[in-house]
Amino acid sequence: MNNDIVKDKYFLRNATSVSLVEFIWGLGFPILLESTFLQIFLKTLGASDFVIGLVPCIFITGVSTFPLLSSYLTRNHKHKKRIVINLHILSSIAIIFFGISLFFVTAPSYILILFFLSYIVFSLSIGLTLPVWLNFLVKIFSENKSVSGFGIMMGAQGIAKLISSFIILKTIEKFGFSTLSAAYIFLIAGLLFLIGSFCFLSTKEISDDRKIFKNSESFSRHTKNTIKEILKNKNFLKYLIGDLDNYVVITTISFYAVYATEFFSIKASTAAGLFVGFYYAGSIVANLLLGPFDFIEFMDLKKKFISTKILTIAGLLLLIFMPTLTGFFVASCLFGFCRGTRSIIFSPAVKMFSNKEDSTGYFAIAPLLTIIFGSGLPVFYGTMLDMFGGMQENAYKIMFGMSIFLTLIIFYFALITDFKNNSD
Repeated sequence: MNNDIVKDKYFLRNATSVSLVEFIWGLGFPILLESTFLQIFLKTLGASDFVIGLVPCIFITGVSTFPLLSSYLTRNHKHKKRIVINLHILSSIAIIFFGISLFFVTAPSYILILFFLSYIVFSLSIGLTLPVWLNFLVKIFSENKSVSGFGIMMGAQGIAKLISSFIILKTIEKFGFSTLSAAYIFLIAGLLFLIGSFCFLSTKEISDDRKIFKNSESFSRHTKNTIKEILKNKNFLKYLIGDLDNYVVITTISFYAVYATEFFSIKASTAAGLFVGFYYAGSIVANLLLGPFDFIEFMDLKKKFISTKILTIAGLLLLIFMPTLTGFFVASCLFGFCRGTRSIIFSPAVKMFSNKEDSTGYFAIAPLLTIIFGSGLPVFYGTMLDMFGGMQENAYKIMFGMSIFLTLIIFYFALITDFKNNSD
């Protein structure tokens, strides 16, 4: 309890510091993550739907596999701020490299190769970063203020993403998807990531009262023991299945801009800028309503968790039955609300289900257990769209319908997850 009092004493300082990190990184995120800009950029280079599906597949694979290594290497480190900073810097270097390379390479085939090489390094670096970063965050915030802290932090990121989406819109309207404009966009994004990494320096990492006993077990044994422990945690496994709609939303975002621009006369600049703008607006609303202000007081953690499934289904229905500019905007907003809600409840939920001071192992193993679904879904959909391209927009509608069916199954597991009893 005394430890929580100390954490609350530094809450404003820590919340401000990590929010500044997320704001600066948020300015670059619309280029690389959950990005409509990226899929249209790749399409202009001649990429197929399968290739576009590889982007979320690579990212999900990176953030699902490398957390294991990160968890193992940092298991004996009580203080993790320096590690968090160094890993953030590593991620930024990959994007800076790609941005610089575009000033010298103009052939679309070589640009695609360089992009995927850079994106693989970026994804693996983010994978190394995530479990340490998340565990660092849940340790600097007290249990009572963790949701508020994440809400403030992700709200700052959402605002930055919204600003960035309009900058992207104006940039594309003026310069199009030229290689030169893309070079500046990727370079600036990488530099923002680099600058933002150093804002962690002002955080106050609170030392836990409990002593950390050095763990000398091998990587394989460490991984095996962690997986064995998690597999016994039935509630956590139900929670992970109930969280799979997160990947449904990510996959939908990877394709729906192409669906809008190719079949419903939506301008590329609108899809690359305004779609993502409405998406981030929805995310900001979720962060504010459910985070620091918690206006929807009747919604506990489980109700917030369940709400994302309902809104995901609503957004998919709009894409099928209302593929107009308004329909795309509303769907974007709904998907953003889902992702914003998930971003502020995932870490506190994992921390709660783990019932451990150091939850890095849980953060590392969780994505590994869902990697087949998360990385396989966009590749499967991309292959399906290429195979049934002759069906045009109907191929996409079938894909969205399949996603609704999957989300209904996921919804069931969300309902049976017990957020009150973590012992079984």
